[in-house]
Amino acid sequence: MAARPWLHLLVVAAAAAVLRVHGQGAPDITGFVSIDCGIPEKSSYVDGATRLPYVSDAGFTGAGANHNVSAEYITPSFSKRYLNVRSFPGAPRSCYTLGSLAPGSKYLLRAVFMYGNYDGLGRPPAFDLHLGVNFWTTVNVTAAGAAVLAEAIAVVPDDSVQVCLVDTGAGTPFISGLDLRPLASALYPQVNATQGLALLGRRNFGPSDATLVVRYPDDPYDRAWAPWVDPEDWSEVSTAEQVGGLPMAAPSAVMQTAITALNASKIIEFSWDAVPNHVYPTPRYICMFHFAELQSLDANATRQFYITINGKPFYRLPVTPDHLFTNVVYNTEPHWGFNQYNVTLNATANSTLPPVINAAEIFSVMSTASVGTYSQDVSAITAIKANYQLIKKNWMGDPCVPKTLAWDGLSCSDDTSDPPRITTVNFSSSGLSGAISLYFSKLTRIEYLDLSHNNLTGSIPDVLSQLSSLKVIDLTGNHLNGSIPSGLLKRVQSGSLKLRYGDNPNLCSNGDSCQLTTKKNNAVYIAVPIVAFVVVATLVLLLCLLRRKKESSVKPQNEVINARPRSQNGNAHGLPQLENRRFTYKELEAITNNFKRVLGRGGFGSVYDGFLEDGTQVAVKLRSESSNQGVREFLTEAQTLTKIHHKNLVSLIGYCKDGEYLALVYEYMSEGTLEDKLRGKDGNAGSLTWRQRLRIALESAQGLEYLHKACSPAFVHRDVKTSNILLNANLEAKIADFGLLKAFRREGDTHVSTDRVVGTHGYLAPEYAAVLQLTEKSDVYSFGVVLLEVITGRPPILRCPEPTSVVQWARQRLARGDIEDVVDAGLPRGGYDAGAAWKAADVALRCTAQAPAQRPTMTDVVARLQECLDLEEGRR
Repeated sequence: MAARPWLHLLVVAAAAAVLRVHGQGAPDITGFVSIDCGIPEKSSYVDGATRLPYVSDAGFTGAGANHNVSAEYITPSFSKRYLNVRSFPGAPRSCYTLGSLAPGSKYLLRAVFMYGNYDGLGRPPAFDLHLGVNFWTTVNVTAAGAAVLAEAIAVVPDDSVQVCLVDTGAGTPFISGLDLRPLASALYPQVNATQGLALLGRRNFGPSDATLVVRYPDDPYDRAWAPWVDPEDWSEVSTAEQVGGLPMAAPSAVMQTAITALNASKIIEFSWDAVPNHVYPTPRYICMFHFAELQSLDANATRQFYITINGKPFYRLPVTPDHLFTNVVYNTEPHWGFNQYNVTLNATANSTLPPVINAAEIFSVMSTASVGTYSQDVSAITAIKANYQLIKKNWMGDPCVPKTLAWDGLSCSDDTSDPPRITTVNFSSSGLSGAISLYFSKLTRIEYLDLSHNNLTGSIPDVLSQLSSLKVIDLTGNHLNGSIPSGLLKRVQSGSLKLRYGDNPNLCSNGDSCQLTTKKNNAVYIAVPIVAFVVVATLVLLLCLLRRKKESSVKPQNEVINARPRSQNGNAHGLPQLENRRFTYKELEAITNNFKRVLGRGGFGSVYDGFLEDGTQVAVKLRSESSNQGVREFLTEAQTLTKIHHKNLVSLIGYCKDGEYLALVYEYMSEGTLEDKLRGKDGNAGSLTWRQRLRIALESAQGLEYLHKACSPAFVHRDVKTSNILLNANLEAKIADFGLLKAFRREGDTHVSTDRVVGTHGYLAPEYAAVLQLTEKSDVYSFGVVLLEVITGRPPILRCPEPTSVVQWARQRLARGDIEDVVDAGLPRGGYDAGAAWKAADVALRCTAQAPAQRPTMTDVVARLQECLDLEEGRR
């Protein structure tokens, strides 16, 4: 028989918008946002079907006008939220801002539109819908009485998200309602930081009531499952029993009904048409098929079938539904390239029963890879907009992205590797009044600031001189008073800044308060530094003499290290004191059997196997003469390990400082390094299971979290890599090698400046390598690389076909939506939870974001990796 057409939900009849739900439960609605667009400000109501509270949209947007739909389109069964709309005439882009979100979490966003001839023009419009700065879909209203639904599932990177209506010249954009629903991270594993899903249709097969739409509370996420009933072609099957399933399964109320083939052909067929638009002319599709056996089968009965799309296998194995438990079959690599997609469920040769299907979801892939303007710039320009009550027709949405919708008067950077930055602000003749806002100083990349021909009053703030990129300030034609600040005058004098300030009658009214320094004065400016230099040089010389005298009376280092500390923080050299057991070199020879067995080698030297007198196995790290790690780094590592104690940090047993011999004695980690376990020399590379990998990643993250959060001041490791993560006999992970550890000087410091880059190529955070500023987020970046190694089994730098980082390699493949192409090929197929793999990969991508502010804290990382492990445990 011919495939039944997929009646997708992008356009539904208004009558079908009547919702009926069954079930008595009331799942948690924390985080739900339900907006009825166009109702009066401060008004609200509770929906009669779902019992969800709806509020006015007045608090979510500051533009547009409210309208009622025409009475001829209102029926008794009409959904209340379709009675009114908000329209946005004359605005290129109009946005709703939904806040108080959990950054990095997954959300469902749903917008509904019912034209109802609200404007009396009888011309249903078409316009674009954007999610943040990314294109979502084209809303094409084909009939005045039809409701249009658009739904997206995406990861929201920040604590707020904008939904924007974009005028494309085909009529005035409008909206009837807007919903936001938080989703569990295990749902829709194809969704990640750079890829979202746009709903084409979500179907509930075989309900007894052809008008029943299953929503909240039967679906705790308030997804709308539309009925599909066709008794002429399919036979309906149902049960009153609860149907269980993993988190990504459809709810029980949907799974309690299904369809089977009606005739002897044992085939179920249905189809959908591709829906292209101007951004995605060849849409790519993701399918989620939900199956459960609702009947108790006889011992000799078998239900088994294959799934094909356009004649090609959708899933390589036959599907055998479990009794009262949902199986979900889905693709991660999208289907594309066809005008129509025909789905066939065909019974296998040994199946005695026809195929069955309970529910299906079809999505098109949407990119969410574009990033918005730098958040500090957005905050600053938004505050400036509010301060001056600026009303500009396109000042909604992101200030810079996309370029075609950039705010009037602004220009932005074109650097595609970083978030765009505001570089030009032109508010000439914009009716500004009051003082010059200090928020202009927050636009740290601004080059050109034009505030000319306004009604600005007060003085010129000196803080503008601190904007190092600023090249031109135009203040002509205002009512400013006072003098030009000295910082700006110096910038003008040096030639780094052009300042225009004419036609300000009260500015520089005190004689020469706006005059640049004369040549005579320049001599004074030069003389002062010379005097200061002489004074400083004299002081330095005196200090050097005093220090030389003091050093001549200090004992040798090996004697001081034996003495009791003179202070809590160090000895006469400013070097740290040690408290653990001290070994002699001869003792180390005995412990290691003359350094017979080498466990490993590093920049410090070799690590040897050893046994203490009581039989305790230890690892002895002996500094070699060629080591580039000096006495200070050695003592730093030793002293650090005497102060910090955590189950996921390697424990120090003792040290040796015997003449020129330096050594550290650690607890023994029998399984070596994580690097060796993933790809190493011991012959068992790739032997770690997915569960073991997740646990190792989680434990390593916990060790770093301790350094960042539990220590005061906080520590930055500076050399997080797989060879510095050790494993004991139980495969418990512990971070090692603290010679490069750096402490913040005091609590509250935001970064540590260093005089040289240390660490390992492939793991270094870009901002640390570039400007030598070290933060906790530097470790987070390195850990992100480690996590990608754990997921992929690949090294930080891939050499074939040409050198590239594992970060870039993974980003490119994950953007295509294929998790199987990223996870280590050494893992057995199906040997891991795909949802956990997607979530772990998403954590790694967030950790390796270019901008440190966009990276999570290690506390966030620990929480998300725990969720990954819970997903895997649930699968097991």
